[in-house]
Amino acid sequence: MWLSDGWKDYRLLDAADGEKLEYWRNYLLRRPDPQAIWSRRAPEPLWNKADAVYHRSSSGGGSWQFLNKKLPERWFVEYKGLVFNIKPMGFKHTGLFPEQAVNWDWFSGLIKKAKRPVRVLNLFAYTGGATVAALAAGAEVVHVDASKGMVSWAKENAASSGVADRPVRYIVDDVKKFVAREIRRKRVYDAVIMDPPSYGRGPSGELWKIEDELYPLVADCVKLLSDKPLFFLINAYTTGLSATILKNTLELALASEFGGSVAADEIGLPMEKKPGMVLPCGISCRWQYDV
Repeated sequence: MWLSDGWKDYRLLDAADGEKLEYWRNYLLRRPDPQAIWSRRAPEPLWNKADAVYHRSSSGGGSWQFLNKKLPERWFVEYKGLVFNIKPMGFKHTGLFPEQAVNWDWFSGLIKKAKRPVRVLNLFAYTGGATVAALAAGAEVVHVDASKGMVSWAKENAASSGVADRPVRYIVDDVKKFVAREIRRKRVYDAVIMDPPSYGRGPSGELWKIEDELYPLVADCVKLLSDKPLFFLINAYTTGLSATILKNTLELALASEFGGSVAADEIGLPMEKKPGMVLPCGISCRWQYDV
C-alpha cells in the first residue's frame, strides 16, 4: 500500500463504526467512511470533541451538524508548501482528498527529475490538488472538470499556493468530449492524470459509467501522448474495480506501446489512534517511462 504519511496540517486520528475522525488544521471533523467496518472497542472521548459531524440521511445524501460556532466557513491546510482551501460541503466532502498526497509526491519527483518541459493533462481534476502539485514541480497543466464551481475552487488553490502565475489552462467541459477535440487538434501531452468518478453526468447531461468508459478514455488519452511521455496516473474509488484491473488497463493501452513500468496498489492514511493500522482510501495505478 502507498501511504500518505507526510502531512502535518492533516491527520486521520481514528476510524471505526463507519466513520472517520480527522484533524484539519485546528479543527476536528467527523465524517462517514464505509471502509471502517470495525467497531470501537471502548468509548473514545476525542470523538465527542468534533467541531462538525456529517450525518447521512436515510433518504440519501446528508448534512453537516456544526457543533463549534467558531468553525469558519473555510480555512487552509498546507502540505509541503501547497496551500488548500478547505470547506465542509455537501456529500461529506471538504474539497480535498488528503490521501492523494502520496501521488503528488510521486509525480512531482518525476517532473523535477525530467529536466525538460513537461505538459500535464489533468482530467476530472476537481479542486486541483494534483494541478497545484504539478505546477509547483515546474510543469505546464491543462485542468479539465465538468463543474464550474470546482474549477473556480482550483483557481483559488493555485492562488493560495503561489502558483497562479504558472502556465495553466482551466477548462469546464465534459472530459470525453474535450479529449476527442484534443485528438483532432493533434495536441500533445507528456503526462496524464485522471480521477474518474464511478458514475456521473457532464455539463450537458453526458453519461459516465466507469466500467464502460474508462478503457476507451485511457486509449484515447494515449493518442495524445508525446513520443517520450513521462507518466500516466489513474485514481479510482470504485469498489468494483481492483488494482489488477487498473494495472491491466495501463499495461494493454500504454505499456504495450511505450514500454515503461506499471504499478498499482491501494492508497491509504495511517490512523494515529491505532498505530500500525491504515484506512484504505481507494486505488491508484501508475505508469512511468523507464529512462
